[in-house]
Amino acid sequence: MDQELLTIDALTVREGSRDLVAEASFSLARGECVGLIGPNGAGKTTLMRAALGLQRAQGLSSLTLLPPEERARQVAFLPQNRDVAWPVSVRDLVSLGLLPARGIGLHVPQTVAERVEAILAEMELTALADRAATSLSGGELARVMMARLLVQDTPLVIADEPAASLDPAQQIALMDRLRSVADAGRGVLVSLHDLGLAARYCTRLLAMKAGRIVADGAPMDVLTPEVLADVFQIRAQMIDTSDGLILHPVALTGRGG
Repeated sequence: MDQELLTIDALTVREGSRDLVAEASFSLARGECVGLIGPNGAGKTTLMRAALGLQRAQGLSSLTLLPPEERARQVAFLPQNRDVAWPVSVRDLVSLGLLPARGIGLHVPQTVAERVEAILAEMELTALADRAATSLSGGELARVMMARLLVQDTPLVIADEPAASLDPAQQIALMDRLRSVADAGRGVLVSLHDLGLAARYCTRLLAMKAGRIVADGAPMDVLTPEVLADVFQIRAQMIDTSDGLILHPVALTGRGG
């Protein structure tokens, strides 16, 4: 079984004379939950979109070598923009995640109804199943879109700020779910602004600054005082506990501090 799910080599996205992403290179293997961290404007979303072939780029992404139908079976993507234009039910919206498999006549391990109901239950959305998606709060919709992502059951999951709009309990539940996806032998690439969640749940972190990956490694090795000051301009406390790493920002260091 091929352990590598994504290979990025010298991926570059230019806008005019400016590099939004510059010479990004990394790989992601089965069993990894890789957190993409960095300040606003660092290039995290652009890197994800370029890796998926949704943004024109130079360099290599192994996903873009696949035909669109095969790519849809290999990777599920949760974008930042989670607007829903039509008042479809939550159940029907989640069911849309199964279209890549059903559309080409592939065997679905369970019936559509069974799989969708199972995911709705896992995400604690059963009570909302018949509600129009357009009537949901921001946090409720974020959970529904995550359910649509998970129902695809792809080897690789890419999620752009999935914890946004969620309360603390739902953030923990969501990150527990993403980590379990990786622990089950699939792969996860997730962008996060909450460094505490990144430290605790990710097996590996990629830190971006001004379009470049400036650190790549285990959370303890990436979230150093030097990287936190250079990339985020903050000072933080980090404690290794039985529940995992706990990181708490405590002060600004000043630009370039």
